[in-house]
Amino acid sequence: MTAGWIILAIVVLLGILLWGAYNSLITLRLRVDEAWSDITVQLKRRLDLIPNLIETVKGYAKHESSVFEAVTKARASALNAKGVKETAAADGEFEGALKSMFAVAESYPQLKANENFISLQQELVDTEDKIQASRRFYNGGVRDLNTKIQTFPSNVVASMFKFVSREFFELSEAEQKQAEKPVEVKF
Repeated sequence: MTAGWIILAIVVLLGILLWGAYNSLITLRLRVDEAWSDITVQLKRRLDLIPNLIETVKGYAKHESSVFEAVTKARASALNAKGVKETAAADGEFEGALKSMFAVAESYPQLKANENFISLQQELVDTEDKIQASRRFYNGGVRDLNTKIQTFPSNVVASMFKFVSREFFELSEAEQKQAEKPVEVKF
């Protein structure tokens, strides 16, 4: 009789551990999905601001068509990106093109004083801050989920229920170097 109670207690304890590990994995996975959704919303918001910004800058810098084409191409690439790696790569390309456009805008004092340009620039800065916060939240969630998937005993539950590690949202080394490099302006 005592052995039966011990076995029952062990089975109940294992069931509770399994239940707890499974629920925490589900919670972390949902948190990562939510964070990814936040990133895509903010990236879309930034991309939606660009056509207005291009039109505003075009009015002052008509002869800078290569810069506008690069921004438009990078925007299209970012809109069509799928998955974390592709989105990160497209975002890095887009940020570089956007930097070039702002460098061009610097050489037009009337443009820098334009209310519409100032408003769009402020919205972009606000959106960039939100994107950075969303990336940090997402990467923190990915870190927590990946840690849970790889540590014992939750790794047993994760493999049983086919939980998979997620990718961090980060720029490649080349893109990081490009993003950190100052924009070169030539006239």
